[in-house]
Parts: sequence; C-alpha cells; structure tokens
Amino acid sequence: MKEAMFYEKFDDNIVKCNLCSHRCPRIPDSKRGICRVRENRKGVLYSIVYGKTISSAIDPIEKKPLFHFLPGSRAYSIATAGCNFKCSHCQNYQISQIPKELTIMPGCDTPPEEVVMAAKYQNCESIAYTYSEPTIFFEYAYDIAKLAKKEGIKNVFVTNGYITEEALVEIKPYLDAANIDLKSFNDDFYRKICGASLNPVLDSIRLHKSLGIWTEITTLIIPTLNDSEKELSKIAEFIVTVGKEIPWHISQFYPTYKLLYLPHTSITVLRKAREIGLNAGLRYVYEGNVPGEAGENTYCYECGKPLIHRYGYRILKNMVKNSKCPYCGTRIDGVKL
Repeated sequence: MKEAMFYEKFDDNIVKCNLCSHRCPRIPDSKRGICRVRENRKGVLYSIVYGKTISSAIDPIEKKPLFHFLPGSRAYSIATAGCNFKCSHCQNYQISQIPKELTIMPGCDTPPEEVVMAAKYQNCESIAYTYSEPTIFFEYAYDIAKLAKKEGIKNVFVTNGYITEEALVEIKPYLDAANIDLKSFNDDFYRKICGASLNPVLDSIRLHKSLGIWTEITTLIIPTLNDSEKELSKIAEFIVTVGKEIPWHISQFYPTYKLLYLPHTSITVLRKAREIGLNAGLRYVYEGNVPGEAGENTYCYECGKPLIHRYGYRILKNMVKNSKCPYCGTRIDGVKL
C-alpha cells in the first residue's frame, strides 16, 4: 500500500481522484474509486495494489500488440488487480473485475527493484504494464519505470487510454510506447459496454502522440456492436488526423465474459476493416488474432513490398534495414526496426 498520486483533499475526509478521466469526485472515508483499488483512509487516498503483481510473464512485444517497437524483442509483462473500465468482453475479467468488497488485494509482493531485476535477468528489452489497466496501478508502474530507465530497459503501457493529462505528463519521461484500445467511435458503446466515455480516449491518443510516446492503436471488432463500415471508417479517419504513421491493429473477437452470446468476428470483416484503414490513408493496418493471414505482415507504404513476415507473434523474416525499405529506401516508421 502506498499513498496515491493525483488526488485532492476536502472536508469530512472526502477525496477526489485525478488519476484517470473518471476523476472520481467524492470518495468518502473507507470507500474506493471506480477502479476498486484506490481507497480513502481517513482523508488519505492509497493505492492498495502497490507492489502486488497478480500476473507476470515474458511475452514477445508483438503480443501487446506492438509491431513497430523493438520488433522481435521480449517484454517482461506485469499486472495488478483492478480496472477503471467494466468491459463486458474483458478477456482478463478474473483479475480486472475484482469485487470492491475484497479487503485483501490478491497478488504476490514484488517490489519495483525485483521487477526490474527479473526483466534484466530474462534479457527483456522492455517492461510491459498490461493484462489489466496500468493506469490504476500508476504509482507502482511509475516507480518501476524510473528504475528500468536507469538500466536501459524500455517501458510500455497497454492501456484503455483513460489516463489524465497530468498523470501522462508525469510518467512521459519514462514511458516509451503505448498500445491504446480505441474500442469504438460511439460514446453509447463506451457507456453501455465499458462504463466510460469516448472523448477522453480520443484526447488521450492525441496527447500520447504530441508527447512523443510511440503509439499504436487496437480495435477489437465485435459483431453487431462496432463492426459497421461507417464506424470503422470513422475510427480510421480519426487515426489519420492524429498521424497516418500510427499502426492500427484490428482484432478478431471471441465470445467471452458477458458477451458469450455473440459470434466471433469473421475474417471477411477483418479484411474489410483493413481495406478501410488503408483507403483512409493509414500506412500500417494489421489483422489480429488470425495467424497465417497476409494482413499480419508489414508492407512498405510506398512500393508495396512485404518487409516483415509474421506468423502470430513470431517474426519469420525482417527485411527492414536501418528503418528503411531495402527496395525503395522509404523510411518505415517505428522504434529500432
């Protein structure tokens, strides 16, 4: 447990949290915010998951997914319990949707130094804060990230993009990349399916880009909910306005959690979404969760030649040399390609 950052104190031991865009306005004494892991104790807000890793693993960076950031490298991935969203399709709901009444937070006590030491020992080039929402364990991630930076290890957020401007600016010197979920371009979807709002996510994407944090975007395409060509076009067009070099990952939905009644996304829809993204002007659009499809490869946006061949999370062949296409010399966007 550690005192939280980004909160305000008011009379009667009431606090307001300013870490995420919910900005929980009135958290009474002994109560928690929407994320269920930040608790008011006599007028002091605490992170009650600090140092408690509920999941850790060594992943290919492509699993985040990040295709243009240290391709072929490994990321030491960690998470704590909790989330500030309530997504009906969450694939990690066992750790993200913990009961608010839980008095003792699950997880193994792992101080920041041990996380960095483990990443270094396993020859991981980055630490990924993932599986649940990294914003809600900000203090823990922040302390790890500062230590990691000293060791030459990069830091990556896999996030829903609901972090506030002040929090993102604070961690920016240590945060190298982020994959942000843009779950829909419909505020009604965000409210009903995620318990959040659309505009803060759009603002966050713009802010990540303006701060120089390498950014990739993922959209999980859910049949009947966000799979219309009109909505996919809006998402693609928005990303282009932020930066046409931003990779867009369009992923296949599998029935899970509270959406077991919906079918998985067809490959036909994924291919159409990729076509929409490319036609909108995006340089890199990827089909996710369908190993073996041509849509998971990287192509030169000028000459069209295949440059990075993938199968799932594995790179089979990388033709990029010094971040350039070997055929026409075009610069391929990314970090250490």
